[in-house]
Amino acid sequence: MKIVKPSVELLWITENPESQIELAGRTCYKSEDKITPDSAQLFSRKMREHGHHAMIEHAVASFRIITDRGITHEIVRHRLASFAQESTRYCNYSSDKFENQCSFIEPPNLTDTQRELWERACLDAEKSYFSLLEAGCSAQIARSVLPTCLKTELVMMANFREWRHFITLRGAKAAHPQIRPIAQGVLDILMKHAPGIFEDLMAS
Repeated sequence: MKIVKPSVELLWITENPESQIELAGRTCYKSEDKITPDSAQLFSRKMREHGHHAMIEHAVASFRIITDRGITHEIVRHRLASFAQESTRYCNYSSDKFENQCSFIEPPNLTDTQRELWERACLDAEKSYFSLLEAGCSAQIARSVLPTCLKTELVMMANFREWRHFITLRGAKAAHPQIRPIAQGVLDILMKHAPGIFEDLMAS
């Protein structure tokens, strides 16, 4: 059994996203002649402030997210995004590729007693999973005993408009405590690339 930390990693982003947004947006007004070396961020900010969010869709980012499977059940509900996820049907965690063990994401803020109970439950699930494999079950059948805290990797690609929606919804105080750091991690990265689009979300 292995305990893994959740994480967020940027895989790909539109090059100079605010410039791309400005170029697309100025097409509407045929004002490309007003583009200057430093006009993109101001234009992007105005698009966002005026609610002209269709222009924000012209920039895209893709992230690798490591979390537990329970959290991904919420993430994949963002249907305007595209996803690729580690498959428990085809991944056999008894193989060397996975160090012959299952990996889990520990819930936050457990007491010592709660952590001991949680670890015991994960060990029992891992043991049952391996026993089913040894008994001849395929990985896709053996996975039925694995808990939602099983670690998984997810690649999520979305345009900036959908990333704003994701951050707003999943970064809210009422959101699950394990999804909020993911939303914050995405926001922290996107702020470095397009502050004019995401700066208003920093205090939310």
